[in-house]
Amino acid sequence: MPELPEVEGLAAFLRERAVGRVVARVDVASINVLKTFDPPPTSLAGLEVTGADRHGKWLDLDVSGLHLVFHLSKAGWLRWSDELRETPLKPGKGPIALRVALDDGSGFDLTEAGTKKRLAVHVVRDATQVPQIASLGPDPLDPSFDRAAFGALLAGRRMQVKGLLRDQSVLSGVGNAYSDEALHAAKMSPFAIAGSLDEARVDELYAALQQVLRDAVAGAAGKPAIELKDAKRSGMRVHGRTGQACPVCGDVVREVSFADSALQYCATCQTGGKPLADRRMSRLLK
Repeated sequence: MPELPEVEGLAAFLRERAVGRVVARVDVASINVLKTFDPPPTSLAGLEVTGADRHGKWLDLDVSGLHLVFHLSKAGWLRWSDELRETPLKPGKGPIALRVALDDGSGFDLTEAGTKKRLAVHVVRDATQVPQIASLGPDPLDPSFDRAAFGALLAGRRMQVKGLLRDQSVLSGVGNAYSDEALHAAKMSPFAIAGSLDEARVDELYAALQQVLRDAVAGAAGKPAIELKDAKRSGMRVHGRTGQACPVCGDVVREVSFADSALQYCATCQTGGKPLADRRMSRLLK
C-alpha cells in the first residue's frame, strides 16, 4: 500500500505533469470505485487542474475548486501516460478503474490488481467532505508536529506502539511498512505499550519516525510514478525482508503474521534477542 512518502511523490509528480492542464474527460470503468455521485466525475471535464495535494495516504487533485480525491489502498496505483490510448475502457475488463484524460493527450489511469477491490474515488467540493480525511490525525511531517505533540499522542494510551503508528485517526500517512522501519530505527519492540514509554524512548521514536519518513520522501522526490514502488522496496531495512539479514546487526529478520498483514522486525535490535510470539505460525506448526 502506498504510504506517506509514495503518496507525496505522486502528488509532486502530478503537480509537475497535470497542474495547468485542462481535463478533457473522465472515464469510469468500475462504478464500484466511486464513493460519491454529486458532483459526477463528468463535471470535471473542461476544468483546469489547479493543484495536487496529499492528506495522509489520500491524493487530492484540485480541478478549479472541485476535488478528485482518491485512496489507492493495498493494490491500487496511478499509471501515467504521456499519450493515452483512445481505446474506450471496457467495464469489468482489466485492472483500470478510472481514467483522467488531459487536453494535451496525456493523463493517468487508476488501476487495481487482485480481487479485493478497495480503491476509493470521491469527487467533492471540499476534501474534508470525505469522512476518512475529516477524521485524520496530524501529519507527522507537518512543521507543527514537534516532539511535544508526538509525546502527547502517546501519553496514556494502552495500545501497542505499532498499532498506534498505523492508526490514521491518531497519526496520518504511516502504514505497515514505515511503522516497521521507524520501530527498527528506534530499536523498539512493535509490541511496546505506547503510554509506558519513558521520555528518552519517546525522543528516540520521534527522531526515528522523522528520519525514516524524511529520507523516504527525499528518495521519492523527482521520480516518475512508475518508479516509486521500486524506490520504496529498495529503501526498506526490515519490512518485507523476512529471512534476510538485518543490515544493522546481521541477525535474521523475523515476522509476526496476522489475518491480513504481517510485521517484520529484528529481534537483536528491537527485542533484546527474544523472538516475538507468532500465534498464527505456531498454530500452523502444530
